[in-house]
Amino acid sequence: MSSVEDVKQSIIASVNAAQGSADPYAHYLMRDVLPTDMIEPLQDLPFPAPSLEGMSGTREIHNKSRNYFDVANRTTYPCCDLLAQALQDEEVVGAIERTFGTSLEGTYLRIEYGQDTDGFWLEPHTDIGVKAFTMLLYLSDEEGHGALGTSIYSDANTHVGNSPFEPNLAMVFVPSNNTWHGFEPRPINGVRKSIIINYVTQEWRAREQLAFPEQTVTPA
Repeated sequence: MSSVEDVKQSIIASVNAAQGSADPYAHYLMRDVLPTDMIEPLQDLPFPAPSLEGMSGTREIHNKSRNYFDVANRTTYPCCDLLAQALQDEEVVGAIERTFGTSLEGTYLRIEYGQDTDGFWLEPHTDIGVKAFTMLLYLSDEEGHGALGTSIYSDANTHVGNSPFEPNLAMVFVPSNNTWHGFEPRPINGVRKSIIINYVTQEWRAREQLAFPEQTVTPA
């Protein structure tokens, strides 16, 4: 498997090549985010997919069954630790700041492993508040998953389209009061897998979710 340095350099190259759009708000697509030998181990992580039990609309409904690249999972799964170590690195943090125009000094790294099954949907929301940066890194490649990109809205009620969805592609934005996104209901074959990467401020309460709960990031 790739080294931390390999993962760092792959992320930095993808950040530097990110393609931006201003419509309906500033967001970016990153391709080839990780070394190719990272994708299958991440796809195959043995976390059970949450049971929707007929409820969806927010991820918080299923808080008890959500999975993170926290201290325990970093210790158990090398691919989790590799990604976390790379995203914690000051060179990666600095590249993200410069390309996307955000300030991450003093924030914490939070990485969630998203697994969505048929019946899942997300109401439009902005991520504004304690999240200083959002990257939605897509993983799964089952039949029909190319149509399962993040839904983009011009306001809380107006859906304007969906991002592309393919393994090792990411949608990125800096949360603000207009960064409306969610997931319009549509059929999901199998499990839609993604990695939700945030740098969060000191106000984040659920410290157990953080990759490095005692260590903030510092940009180079």
